[in-house]
Amino acid sequence: MKKYDYIILGTGPAGYALAKKLSAAGKSILAIEGGLFGGTCPNVGCEPKIFLEGTVHTALMTQQLVGHGLVQEAKIDWQELMQNKKKRFDSWPEETKAIFYKLGDVAEGYGKFVGSHTIEVNGEKYEGSKIIIATGAHPHKVHFPGDELTHTSTDVLSLDNLPKKTTIIGGGYIGMELGTFLAAAGSEVTILVRSDRVLRNFYYDYTVQLVDEMEKRNIHIRLFIEIATLEKTTNKKELIITTKDGSRIETNYVLDASGRQPNVERLNLDEVGIKYSQHGIEVDNHLETSIKGIYAMGDVTSQKLPKLTTVAESEADYLFNLLEQNVNIPYYKPAIGTAAFTFPEIAQVGLNPEQAKLSPSQYKIEEHNLQGSSLYAGLNEKPAKLTLVFDKHNKLVGASEISATAADDINNFVPIIGLGLTKEEWVKKVIPIYPALADKIGGFLK
Repeated sequence: MKKYDYIILGTGPAGYALAKKLSAAGKSILAIEGGLFGGTCPNVGCEPKIFLEGTVHTALMTQQLVGHGLVQEAKIDWQELMQNKKKRFDSWPEETKAIFYKLGDVAEGYGKFVGSHTIEVNGEKYEGSKIIIATGAHPHKVHFPGDELTHTSTDVLSLDNLPKKTTIIGGGYIGMELGTFLAAAGSEVTILVRSDRVLRNFYYDYTVQLVDEMEKRNIHIRLFIEIATLEKTTNKKELIITTKDGSRIETNYVLDASGRQPNVERLNLDEVGIKYSQHGIEVDNHLETSIKGIYAMGDVTSQKLPKLTTVAESEADYLFNLLEQNVNIPYYKPAIGTAAFTFPEIAQVGLNPEQAKLSPSQYKIEEHNLQGSSLYAGLNEKPAKLTLVFDKHNKLVGASEISATAADDINNFVPIIGLGLTKEEWVKKVIPIYPALADKIGGFLK
């Protein structure tokens, strides 16, 4: 049985970042992958998504500028867009695999625990002094009669032909973003949400405004709706959804975007007593599981952190410093910016204004309308709003925005919160470019 300094289960952003550092440090590593090398983000997640968003965002911007200097709006050629996406991304899994073979040994297949430090892949056993679980997550599936007719976000990101009518289950990141893309290209989109709101982790007031803007573009968002059955019509050209309240929806394509769940099923965690739940693998503040020498990072963990590539890569850096540089401190949990690439975008960092409103004596909330600036007026921005949260020491602790450029705007606030700067400290040390996006920050912190 071959022995390694490290066995890494999963080759996504977390596993990739850690493997590169360990290999450069001269450690023997075995990378195990049973799916696409590189994981979700670069292959069927955030990177192809943002590639498509480049065209979609531009097209939607032209819609709001017709009559403000543009003669006509842009039209999206979905087939051409998808062909260009495939040219860029289809080769990435094999290219990433080749990189891993240069970093160390590779076992292609799904790994499972057969001992506290022993992993089996395709009948072969390997021993690791330390084992890192970075297997990520996969699409959740809602079960009902006919659910075999639904599709996942992976399918949509390689969808050659645009459906005439699309129905989406779920109002989270995936459903709202892909709904925006498909509708912009010309599909009639209906989003079914079983609860009272979309994008639950974002500022409620802004999610309501987002829904209003999406409805104006003929994206139908229905709350408190669940599917009872899904079946083909007699001519098999359409699908019929029957909801639990008895209504019927005709559609051509159903995307199940009800969320994601951790990849733990194949790991045989019970064999060695690693604690986990439906939310993922339990880890302590050093990312160590319930078994000494076995760690977990990224989307497979049950941590209450945003499931983002940036977080996974941050955890990989942390584990390298912990295990190889003897930096024995708890995971630092930095300020984390996050965004939904809808139109308009919605983004935030730090404390959600809803939480701040529950403690009015502890926080001060500032609401800003951005439409008056020449920058936003020139984009015909409606809505464009920003909410800032300050603590008792006048430090910025939260920022939320809805606008066509919310992600870029909020990115400017991330270092302010992460570094713990007060208004006074910021304006003394920083003068941003005027009159660009970052200038809005200087104005609001004076």
